[in-house]
Amino acid sequence: MILYPAIDLKGGECVRLLRGEMDQATVYNRDPAAQARAFAEAGFEWLHLVDLDGAFSGRSENAAAVEAILAAVSMPAQLGGGIRDEAAIDAWLGRGVRRVILGTVALRDPDLVRRACRTHPGRICVGIDARDGRVAVEGWAETSEVTALDLARRFEDAGVAAIIHTDIDRDGALQGVNAEATAALAAAIETPVIASGGVASLADLEALLALEQSGIAGVISGKALYDGRLDPKAALALLKRAA
Repeated sequence: MILYPAIDLKGGECVRLLRGEMDQATVYNRDPAAQARAFAEAGFEWLHLVDLDGAFSGRSENAAAVEAILAAVSMPAQLGGGIRDEAAIDAWLGRGVRRVILGTVALRDPDLVRRACRTHPGRICVGIDARDGRVAVEGWAETSEVTALDLARRFEDAGVAAIIHTDIDRDGALQGVNAEATAALAAAIETPVIASGGVASLADLEALLALEQSGIAGVISGKALYDGRLDPKAALALLKRAA
């Protein structure tokens, strides 16, 4: 299971939100490239990048910060937020992003996801952000009537690299990961699932590891890493022992 440290970008800075509320942002580093280097030096294998402004506007807003991160480290990165057409997908994969994450467009235009998967095998993830089990889009500003499982099942035969499942109510709240809901989703589909939202301690990683056989391939952590509640060395050692 891979632990992905999160770098969420707002106004060119590295921030964390509370339950997706843009007015509940805490700035943790004004230099995202420096933060990426710190994660690389800590031994992480991947980066999880989100353009928060782009998630609301529907276009890349923090491109300069993302490009600075890509230039600063050699580790692979996955990027989401505001990527909603083939031109944007092609552009970011061409600039060095290893995988792009499609969220709002996965609900609005599933055929685009399928075409992207055919064009870029193994490099397209679908981000499913759920509030009370329902898919939220447009930077979590809107909640649909579609369930997370229904949306995930639509892409079972598309060749999606992974489903990134975020429990919005727990995101940034340090209340513990929703391991049961993530495992239930993973067990119901063939596509690997990456858990996101609420990770607060090593206990959350242990809970996910206990359910890893359901199809949980990774976990994203943000605030717990920044606040020091999750020690990178201990977390990576735990996952290495379990591998």
